[in-house]
Amino acid sequence: MNTAIETRCCIVGGGPAGMMLGFLLARSGVDVVVLEKHADFLRDFRGDTIHPSTLELMYELGVLEEFLKRPHQENRELAAQVANETVTVGDFSHLPTHCKFLAFMPQWDFLNFVAEQGQRYPQFRLKMQSEAVDLIEDGGRIAGVRAKTTDGLTEIRAGLTVGADGRRSMVRERARLEVMDLGAPMDVLWMKVSRRPADPGQTLGRVAAGKVFIMVDRDQYWQCGYVIPKGGADEIRNRGIEKFREEIVNLAPFVSDRVGELRDWDDVSLLTVKVDRLKKWFRPGLLCIGDSAHAMSPVGGVGINLAVQDAVAAANILAPRLAAGNARESDLASVQRRREFPTRATQKLQIAIQNRVIRPVLGHSSNPLKLPFLLRLVRQFPVLRRIPARVIGIGFRPEHIRTRAIDPRP
Repeated sequence: MNTAIETRCCIVGGGPAGMMLGFLLARSGVDVVVLEKHADFLRDFRGDTIHPSTLELMYELGVLEEFLKRPHQENRELAAQVANETVTVGDFSHLPTHCKFLAFMPQWDFLNFVAEQGQRYPQFRLKMQSEAVDLIEDGGRIAGVRAKTTDGLTEIRAGLTVGADGRRSMVRERARLEVMDLGAPMDVLWMKVSRRPADPGQTLGRVAAGKVFIMVDRDQYWQCGYVIPKGGADEIRNRGIEKFREEIVNLAPFVSDRVGELRDWDDVSLLTVKVDRLKKWFRPGLLCIGDSAHAMSPVGGVGINLAVQDAVAAANILAPRLAAGNARESDLASVQRRREFPTRATQKLQIAIQNRVIRPVLGHSSNPLKLPFLLRLVRQFPVLRRIPARVIGIGFRPEHIRTRAIDPRP
């Protein structure tokens, strides 16, 4: 063992949940160490949808104006194209929030921004290139982690360890927390295609018989997702990249002049979709939040926002306890109780969409698709667009900043 660190809270994982919790705890005067195994946050095809509920938190923190100076795109409506018919399915203009839009921002910009806010406080320590590899147990209680860092093997002793290390969480595995696999009928192939000023406006979902194609406007390029049946990636690759390009052009003809940017399969990334949830999110001295506690489907793009909401709830409940000493097991249980309902409700809705919409579409490869009844209803009665906008934009139990802020460093 080369070095040792002591802290009130050690957070494993520098994603949205871990970074936001670290910032909020430090802002409340709690000494915190955040471990991120990579040297930076720069990775493609991570979630980058910032919903109005998260933007409202930025407003409550007094940093919204500064946050929106970062490169981003704003979308005030959600539209879907089924065969040759386009329908607006969500209208955010009526939400009771300061920002009535979805913001699309690269996740690395979001994480860098939160890191900068945290680093205003001396209690915040972000250690990059630091990979947690094991938990430290002491008398049945989790007492910290062992991590590979740039200083060698490091032992971080903490009153509370938080697993925020994603759907392949080392923390929840080593803590032997029971995982409930809720199933997913699909995977997603992600890629980039350049965007031109004359391109049509954003239509998130393009649906045809047997195919679902997602396009997100990233200003200079389209971030595209080609939805495939679970485990079907090898079959598609075996058809060849040229056939894959043809299928994309059939769904989005306006990219025919640039689909050749997908030179080979190295330009296409596979997202293996998982939907699961921990039965119990905690042990003495340990709490899991974000994807570590509940891996979400990409349906609705709500992953970042659920993770951030977890972080806010955890900070609201735990910051006073950690500032005074250590969080009790009952406090950790309170975090799970607070966040379990919105997690369950969101996953239930995602699974319903997966099973009742996406699975039938992917298995429907012969006859042309017709506009579903619910979409015809939304088209006929525009007021109904407010319902999906509310569910997606705000969620089932939005959190608000309840922690008090100490003065940052000068």
